[in-house]
Amino acid sequence: MDIQLPQHTGAVSGEIVITGSKSESNRLLILQALFPEIGIRNLSDSDDTQILQQALRSEDTTVDIHHAGTAMRFLTAYFASKEGKQVVLTGSERMQQRPIKLLVEALRELGANIEYVNQEGYPPLKITGKKLNRPKVCLEAHISSQYISALMLIAPSLPQGLEIELKGKITSTPYILMTLALLKNAGFSGAFEGKTIRVEAAKKIDPVVLTVESDWSSASYFYSIAALD
Repeated sequence: MDIQLPQHTGAVSGEIVITGSKSESNRLLILQALFPEIGIRNLSDSDDTQILQQALRSEDTTVDIHHAGTAMRFLTAYFASKEGKQVVLTGSERMQQRPIKLLVEALRELGANIEYVNQEGYPPLKITGKKLNRPKVCLEAHISSQYISALMLIAPSLPQGLEIELKGKITSTPYILMTLALLKNAGFSGAFEGKTIRVEAAKKIDPVVLTVESDWSSASYFYSIAALD
């Protein structure tokens, strides 16, 4: 069967609204949860960002982040650093097949209390938040940048800040620099030199409102429609 599509000869016009970057939004939401002085404009409307927002507001003892991988990694570090917080962090069946052992080991090195509910090295995780007093951790540099960013984001809330020593070839420099830039824009002090990331502790910061950069890559779909005209 042949399908014929009529040619449209008129001009393509319209108005689109581009929401904020998911990567920036998710990082800033963790910082805001730790430091309420931070305000955020132009948040992403992505499913992952909405799930992360719901999880941060939840008072339930079980938090299900479904398919949101970024939320799983960032919340593992966040809940581990929240003294007195007890939660089981879980996700979809596919999420429970994604390894998280290296991040859990790094957090345990800092003093975190995290247990595996089912399979060793994979979610769900039973997390009992506590004060993480150890100021240094070593991490393989080739792993997901979200593991490194998760540690960087909780670093200002730790009593002595955090020094992260990266081992091996670094493969995620742009995302590390993005996280560091957001920390600095929020008023925190940090540096990334060689294979060492250092983020200073901060008990409080001056109130600040940060605008998430728009996700211009999402506009490419609409340009494609115009190109087909």
